[in-house]
Amino acid sequence: MSALTDPVDIGGVTIPNRLYRAPLLECAGNGPGAVDTLVRELEPTAASGVGLIFQGASIVTPEGGCAAPNMTRVHDPEFVARCERLTDRIHDHGSRIFVQLGHGGIRSLGLWHADHEAGPQPAVSRPPWQLRLADRAGLVDLRPDVLSTAAVEELAEAFGRAAGYAADAGYDGVHLSGANMGILQQFLSPYYNRRDDRFGDGVEFLLAVRDAVRSQAGGIPLVTKVPAETRAPPFVRRSLSRRDGRRVARRLADAGFDAVVPVEVSVYWDTSVVRGRYPARAWAAEGLQDDYAAAFGGRLRAQAVRALTWLDARRNPPEPGWNARFCREVREAVDVPVLCEGGLRTGEQCDRLLGDACELTGMGRPFYAEPRLGARLLGTDGNGGGRALCESCNNCTVPQATGEPGRCRTPAVVRERGRLERDGAYEGNS
Repeated sequence: MSALTDPVDIGGVTIPNRLYRAPLLECAGNGPGAVDTLVRELEPTAASGVGLIFQGASIVTPEGGCAAPNMTRVHDPEFVARCERLTDRIHDHGSRIFVQLGHGGIRSLGLWHADHEAGPQPAVSRPPWQLRLADRAGLVDLRPDVLSTAAVEELAEAFGRAAGYAADAGYDGVHLSGANMGILQQFLSPYYNRRDDRFGDGVEFLLAVRDAVRSQAGGIPLVTKVPAETRAPPFVRRSLSRRDGRRVARRLADAGFDAVVPVEVSVYWDTSVVRGRYPARAWAAEGLQDDYAAAFGGRLRAQAVRALTWLDARRNPPEPGWNARFCREVREAVDVPVLCEGGLRTGEQCDRLLGDACELTGMGRPFYAEPRLGARLLGTDGNGGGRALCESCNNCTVPQATGEPGRCRTPAVVRERGRLERDGAYEGNS
């Protein structure tokens, strides 16, 4: 059995322990202060002793592809080169940092964000009838641009170029955003992918990305999320089962991917990826009402989205380690490290899964609440423990639709973090 404090290897890179910060929205953008924002968001986590940090949701193209406001683009080598200051700071604390590369495909800002200039959305195939119906009803602004074979190949090359820039800037690895309804999941999903060329087998796109990454970034470790669309609504007849997900994971591991992150998701962008309670405080915040109306196209539409999040919270309640069963099944099928995230909140939960369902355990939203959480989970004497303050209330995530940064907005949690700071609870591993 492995412990949370034990080192582990991913593609030749040694991670000093088995706790990682899962990819989140840093909301850094690409402006003059973007690297400062990334340092401010990520360095405290490294200082607290967390072994592996994933810089989240970084877009590989110069336009389109952003699924939320203020996402960072990594198509520009000059910008990525400036991120060497970030990677140096992470390495100063003995941690490792991988960059998550992605593209929203049809799930771009132009589809749903009323305050964003609309434009064509790169589509794997003709969109499903449910999305076309939503477009006719005025609920979304669907303008699909079905990718040609040549365009798919160029998109794969864009992933490779971004990986090359990242390797030059000192990133230790690349993480592909293979779920959360991004374009990699769209290629893998039978709900979206009905192509008649070689990319009709969605794994082929990930293999093309692998080839591009190896060409541009050499042997840099390559990790990807692997989805199972178990949270798809009942009216969706074509989706990825866990069995399909195991098959995809096995093919990718056999093809040279260095680790996989199995996750159970939907075919839509919903709270299946951030299961938790209904974020009543975030929706009721007076200072955000105008921003919600601008983002969703009016107060009535904002209220409709609010109702949907209420329903989603009932469909997707929080549970510790909700991906653990899928991770365990994938781990039996592959011979590369498996990473498990989703609802983990204690060091004990992590230790229990290690060596059973996975080789590394991760948390996401808890780091919005406690950037230096690692100091409490890993401990200073080699014996991890403790519980994250995060209540899975999602008050941190809903405001991100307006461009707000991810941060804890639950007063009781913020107060308790302040008390822990005063008591020196986060100083152990700094």
